Amino acid sequence: MNDLVRQQTALSETDLEWLHLLVSEWQLLADLSFADLVLWIPTLEGSRYVSVAQMRPNTGPTSYHDDMVGHMVPRGRRPMLDAAHDEGRIVREGDPEWREEVPVRVEAIPVRRDGRVLGVIARNTNLLTVRTPSRLELTYLQSASDLAQMIAAGAFPFPGQQLETDASPRVGDGLIRLDAEGLVQYASPNALSAFHRLGHSSDLVGLHLGRATAELAVQRGPVDEALVKLASGWAPRATEVEGKGGVIQLRAIPLKPKGPRIGSLVLLRDVTELRRRERELLTKDATIREIHHRVKNNLQTVAALLRLQSRRLAAHDPDGRAREALDEAVRRVGSIAIVHETLSQNLDERVEFDEIADRVLAMVAEISPGRVAHRRTGRFGILDAEVATPLSMVLTELLQNALEHGFGQGDTGTVEVHALRSGTRTQARLLVTVRDDGCGLPTGFDAVTAGNLGLQIVRTLVEGELGGTFTMENAPDGGTTVTLDLPVQPDKR
Repeated sequence: MNDLVRQQTALSETDLEWLHLLVSEWQLLADLSFADLVLWIPTLEGSRYVSVAQMRPNTGPTSYHDDMVGHMVPRGRRPMLDAAHDEGRIVREGDPEWREEVPVRVEAIPVRRDGRVLGVIARNTNLLTVRTPSRLELTYLQSASDLAQMIAAGAFPFPGQQLETDASPRVGDGLIRLDAEGLVQYASPNALSAFHRLGHSSDLVGLHLGRATAELAVQRGPVDEALVKLASGWAPRATEVEGKGGVIQLRAIPLKPKGPRIGSLVLLRDVTELRRRERELLTKDATIREIHHRVKNNLQTVAALLRLQSRRLAAHDPDGRAREALDEAVRRVGSIAIVHETLSQNLDERVEFDEIADRVLAMVAEISPGRVAHRRTGRFGILDAEVATPLSMVLTELLQNALEHGFGQGDTGTVEVHALRSGTRTQARLLVTVRDDGCGLPTGFDAVTAGNLGLQIVRTLVEGELGGTFTMENAPDGGTTVTLDLPVQPDKR
């Protein structure tokens, strides 16, 4: 619609915004009318109309099987469009049109904004299935007529009241027609069923809907006067009402076809099961977060016990190897605990790994034998939990290895972790480089055959769990470079 309006018509951007607001609401008019709607706008030169939007009804058969958007009609071809646009009134005169052996009644509704007619809605009703209308259909048609007059007067849609189309109740979900005092004139079967779910046991006709709704709502204090007014249809508002037996979604639409309010439409939908499922999901999310929190606490307890055992080894560990092994185990457990702590704060099983990488860097840097700086560049991004946990252990081992074997006591230098994500929306890779400017690898060193436990852990996790590759080599300008190439899920932020 944007392109057609901007390229083919003389309407302004504020006019276009009004049309967008109208189109977001006109499913209501189509369903109440049992009719197709096509929005026609005069072209720049004024000799033709261009159709910029189309809507089919959910409550009846369509009159247009083809897409009408973008079609052009010369002025004079459809006199009803000309009359509605030029005279600013709803035009219903004329005989039914025949389209593929189907009789179609056409009406033209001018679209007015700030006293100007922007275009015309052609309302097309398929007459092939016309029968004696029921009370429901008569209520629908009368409400459609009132809305059409409001559109022609520039009183509908309501500015600033654009709702989420998928979330808002529709005509078929349930409809109640109120008079000017807020008394129920008609309630559709679905609407009545929804109120029965809330706890109302009798008919609604004749009741004051606002007071009846407030009495059914779960009371947490005095009667909610705002709810009474909303359910009485005084203003265009939407809310949810929770009763003892369920939850319904309400939307009030004041009807002002000739200026003063003559009544209201209240659309409603039973969302009891939807809210129940949402609460179950929230409960599951809270349970998962609590599990991650407890796992983190348990891991921290294990780390604390290992530290305590490490301190008690001084008299029985003259060369310090046992204590060193326990300290390494503490850091491995700690890296996993960091991941679970992050997961305990999220609603899903994905984490922002940059924060985890920074914390792992800070934890491992505590063992630095000298004044070795550390930094992270690039971005890891969002990673799944099954990737974040082994990657945090891999990063811990590589950093620990670089600090222990790349630098001596009192040495200065730098350890850098660089992350680079690449790929498409469906396939992505993460390239991680751990680079130090230390003493480099000893002559003849082979990372594949090396007996170092830390490197064995890295190789097992990278190739076995992460499905990636791992290389370790001397850097051209001195030091060591370790490169990880891992497949990851695309970061859809």
